[in-house]
Amino acid sequence: MEKVFEYVDYLWDEQKAASLANDQVALFLYRSNILGADLRITNFGGGNTSCKTIEKDPLTNEDVEVMWVKGSGGDIGTLTREGIAGLYTKRLRDLKNVYQGITDEDRMVGLFNHCIYDLNSKAPSIDTPLHGLLPFEHIDHLHPDALIAVAAAKDSEKVTREIWGDTMGWVSWQRPGFDLGLQLEKCLEENPGIRGIVLGSHGLFTWGDTSYDCYMNSLEVIETASEYIAKKIKEKGEVFGGQKLDSLPPEERKDKAAKLMPLLRGLVSSENQMIGHFTDSDTVLQYINSNDLERLAPMGTSCPDHFLRTKIQPLILNLKTSENITETEKVLGKLTPDFEQYRKEYKDYYENCKHDNSPAMRDPNPVVIIYPGIGMFSFAKNKQTARVASEFYVNAINVMRGAEAITEYTSLPRQEAFDIEYWLLEEAKLQRMPAEKPLSRRVALVTGAGGGIGKAIADKLVAEGANVVLTDINEDNLKEAVATYKRDQVEGALCDVTKADSIDAAYKKANLAFGGVDIIVHSAGLAISKSLEDTTQKDWDLLQNILVKGQFLIAQKGVEIMKQQGLGGDIVNIASKNGLVAGPNNVGYGTAKAAQQHMTRLLAAELGPDHIRVNTVNPDGVIVGSKIWEGEWAEGRAKAHGIKVEDLPKHYAKRNLLQEIILPEDIANGVFACVGILDKSTGNTINVDGGMANAFVR
Repeated sequence: MEKVFEYVDYLWDEQKAASLANDQVALFLYRSNILGADLRITNFGGGNTSCKTIEKDPLTNEDVEVMWVKGSGGDIGTLTREGIAGLYTKRLRDLKNVYQGITDEDRMVGLFNHCIYDLNSKAPSIDTPLHGLLPFEHIDHLHPDALIAVAAAKDSEKVTREIWGDTMGWVSWQRPGFDLGLQLEKCLEENPGIRGIVLGSHGLFTWGDTSYDCYMNSLEVIETASEYIAKKIKEKGEVFGGQKLDSLPPEERKDKAAKLMPLLRGLVSSENQMIGHFTDSDTVLQYINSNDLERLAPMGTSCPDHFLRTKIQPLILNLKTSENITETEKVLGKLTPDFEQYRKEYKDYYENCKHDNSPAMRDPNPVVIIYPGIGMFSFAKNKQTARVASEFYVNAINVMRGAEAITEYTSLPRQEAFDIEYWLLEEAKLQRMPAEKPLSRRVALVTGAGGGIGKAIADKLVAEGANVVLTDINEDNLKEAVATYKRDQVEGALCDVTKADSIDAAYKKANLAFGGVDIIVHSAGLAISKSLEDTTQKDWDLLQNILVKGQFLIAQKGVEIMKQQGLGGDIVNIASKNGLVAGPNNVGYGTAKAAQQHMTRLLAAELGPDHIRVNTVNPDGVIVGSKIWEGEWAEGRAKAHGIKVEDLPKHYAKRNLLQEIILPEDIANGVFACVGILDKSTGNTINVDGGMANAFVR
C-alpha cells in the first residue's frame, strides 16, 4: 500500500536542520512550519507545538527550564518567534497547587501570565498546560484527519488499542484547559513508555527527545492511522452509503455556482456582510452527492477547531442541479425559507444551551452551504476566513469518512459544542482581534488595473481591506500586477471592456472568488490627442468603445449582481478634467470623457433607490506612473502646449492652483473617498487636479 505521508519526510532538510542545531527554538519553529504546511496534518490555526530549553534566569542567573509554545491564535504553518510564548516550566507546573477544579479553568488562563519568562511572549493559549505538564522536550499537538477519525469513531478507545496496542494512550473528550493537562499527565503515569495520546473527539499528542524525533513520531503515528482507515474503506467497498446523485460537469458546476453566489451572499449577509468561497473538489463532491449526507451533515463536526470555524452544521440547499438560477425570484423563493429555518434552529440552539454569563448570540447565518451535485460554499468576514472555513469542513468530511469506515461517526453533544463556541475565553480572543478596516467585507472590480492609475486604485482598496478583482486587457501587465499581492487579497481577470462576454467572464471570476461585487471602478482607458481634421473614425470609435461603451457594459453587468445581492454598492468612473474643459486637439477624448461624466449622473439618478451610489473622479495631468502618458498622448499634449515632452510634469504642476504634481495614488485616494467615506454622496464629481479653476463644477 502506498504510504499516505511518505513524501512529507523529504520536507525535513537535513542541511537546514543542521544549521539550526544550536538553536532549539528555531528548530522547533522549523518543525512546526513543515508540519503546518500539510492540511491533512493540521489546518490553519489548528494544533500547537512546543519545545523546552535550558536558559539563564535573568534574576538569579541560574539555569532554568523554559517551555516555548505556540501562542494564542497562531498558526504552526507560519509560526515565527513573534508568535510563541516562553514560560518557566516549573512555575507552570506549580499552578497545580492552586488549581481548584473544572470551574477554575478561566482563572487559570490568567495565571499563565505569571509564568512568563520571555517578556516578548505572545499571549499563552488555553493549551499551554497540556504541553507544560508533560515532561518531553519536544511535543506536537496536531489535528490530523486520520487521528480525529479515530478519535470521533464509536468505541474510539477500543479502536485506539486495536491500531497501536499499548504504545498509545487515550483520554476521553474534555474541553481544553488545565484539567485536560492533568488528564494527559495521569495517562502518561499510568502508561509509561507510550509514544503519544489520542484525545477523544479532538486530536493527537506526540513527542520526542529531539525535534526530528518528535516530527517522525508524529508522522509515523498518523501514517499508521491512515493505513488502517484505508484498509477499512477498501474492506467496506463504498463510503458515505454510496452515491445518490451525479455532479454536473466541471464548467457547468462553476457556471451555476457563479450565478448563485450573489444570491447566497445576499441571504447570508442579513446581519453582517460576508465574503464567499467556493469549492467543488472530488472530496467535497463525494460527500455532498452521497446517500449519507442528510444523516451526517446535521450531526455536526467533532473537533472544536472545526466547528469554531464552520458552525456546528452546514445548510443543505433544497435545489436541484437542473435549477435555472437566472430565475432570481423563483430561486430566492426556494432559498429564503431554508435560511430562515437555519437561523431559527441556531437561535434555538443558543437559547437551549446558553448560561447566565454567555456572550450575546452571534450571527445565526450558516458559514458552510452545500449544493448537492454542484459544490460547497462558505462565507465569512474575509476571504481567508471563508477559505479556511471551507478547508476545515473538508477536514471534517475526511473525519466522517474515516470514522464511518472504522465503526460509526460520532459528534460532540450540542451542549459541549456550545460551551466551546461561547466560551468566555473564546469571546475574549474574538474581542482582541484587530478592528476591521473601512472596506473590509467588500469586493471591488477595477478595470485597467494592470498598471498606472488602475493599479494604484487596486492598491488603495486592498490596503483599506477590500478584496479586489483586477482586470486588464494586457495579460503580462495583469499577471505582474496580481503577483504584487498576498494570497486571498485579489483575483485577476483578463478583460476587454468593449466585449460583453469578456465582461461576463470577469464578473464570473469575481463571484466565484469572493461571492459577488460591491464596488466597481472603471479605470480602463486610453488617450488620443488630435485635432478635428486629424481624428479618424477609428480613433473616435476606439475612444467611445473603451471609455463610454466599456463604462456602460461594466456598470450594466455589475448592477445586475448588486441587485441580486441586495446590499447596495458603489460605482466610480475615472473620467478627466477634459470632460469639463474645452481645449485644442482633444475632440475625441474630451467628448468621450464628457459622456462618461453624464452617464454617471444618469446612473446615480436611476440607481439611488437600490442604494447604489455612482460618482466620478476627474484626474488631470497624471503623468508620473500613468500608462496613458507612455504613448503618443504625451507628444500630442506637448505639441498642443508648445513644450517638450520631458517638461510636461513641470508644466502641469505649475498650471494648477496648488502647483502640485498629481500622482496615481492621489486618484486612488479620490476613489477611496467616494467608497469609504462619502457614504451619502451620489452623482458627484471629485476633481483631483491640484485645483483647475476652469474645471470647477460649480
